[in-house]
Amino acid sequence: MTKNELVRELAEDFEVPRRQVAELVEAMFEKIVDVLKAGDKVQLTPFGQFRIRDRAARLGRNPATGEQIQIPAKRVLKFTAGRTLKEAVGTPPRRGAGAAKKGGAKKAAGAKKAAAKAPARKAAAAPARKSAAGGRKTAAGRKKGR
Repeated sequence: MTKNELVRELAEDFEVPRRQVAELVEAMFEKIVDVLKAGDKVQLTPFGQFRIRDRAARLGRNPATGEQIQIPAKRVLKFTAGRTLKEAVGTPPRRGAGAAKKGGAKKAAGAKKAAAKAPARKAAAAPARKSAAGGRKTAAGRKKGR
């Protein structure tokens, strides 16, 4: 969808002259640009968030020659889509820290119940623990021929 198509559809939806809608859309874009130039973020709650990030200067490589080149520092625009927008376009929800906490709480509660039912073990009957290397084989312990 182009800006003109957006203006046309909004003018039809709200029954407002197309010229007036075009001025509003243009003013909104200009205001967003002005705020971002000042270094602030623009947060449109159900839609998403625009912000400026500063990238540090770094070394890169020319892929054709392999020569190292200096990439200068610059400011870049970053857009983060809001949850409503992500759900509308079909992006699956992320399994973040909240999901891990819920699952971990259920497992911990189940583990406590199992521990309460299991008979107590004696320290002498416990199997020998693996080495601190996490059970990894040393170079001498590996099979030859690999």
